[in-house]
Amino acid sequence: MKFKSPEHVTVGHVTGVYGVQGWVKVHSFTDPSDNIRHYDPWLVRIGGEWRLLEVCDTRRHGKTVIARLEGYEDRDTARALVGAEIAVRRDQLAAISEGDYYWADLVGLKVVTVSGKELGIVNHLIETGANDVLVVAGERERLIPFIRDKVVVAVDLDRGEIRVDWDPEF
Repeated sequence: MKFKSPEHVTVGHVTGVYGVQGWVKVHSFTDPSDNIRHYDPWLVRIGGEWRLLEVCDTRRHGKTVIARLEGYEDRDTARALVGAEIAVRRDQLAAISEGDYYWADLVGLKVVTVSGKELGIVNHLIETGANDVLVVAGERERLIPFIRDKVVVAVDLDRGEIRVDWDPEF
């Protein structure tokens, strides 16, 4: 389950260890992906418990990001971080324009067609290159393109709802 709170936003997770000096590979949800390097400290979920960790160093390494966190100085200790979720305080994020949303704000919202049929809840989003896609969990999973004003008619964070112009049979 993704970390969801008004104060924190999940920005990535640890996918593996790198080298012998405590570095870890990070899959970033930020856009661009190396923006995760600008956040410090990180809130890291280790063994079901959230811990605030200082970021000692980060680097771009090919298509991925590697990081070294305080208290993890060798490969063996860093291995405990593999699979850990990474979150940051919401106030660490850049301000966004009216009508823009962080993906984390959309996860958990109810998806309803313009005719009022409930399709389910946004489970997560995926990036396809052409457009982002809402993965909606309901009586079945639906993939709905996040195309504003054409498919996504309205996003109401206060009501916890996304209204879509979408055929419920798709």
